[in-house]
Amino acid sequence: MLKEGDAAPDFRATADDGRMISLADYRGKNLILYFYPKANTSG
Repeated sequence: MLKEGDAAPDFRATADDGRMISLADYRGKNLILYFYPKANTSG
């Protein structure tokens, strides 16, 4: 479990335009990751 201030693990994801991106693509840059709960769930 990550704690506040921990480095995010590297990951890959599909962008909304279909290209693959990874956390490593942003190394050395400021980046904000935002995760939100799945629709219609508590929290």
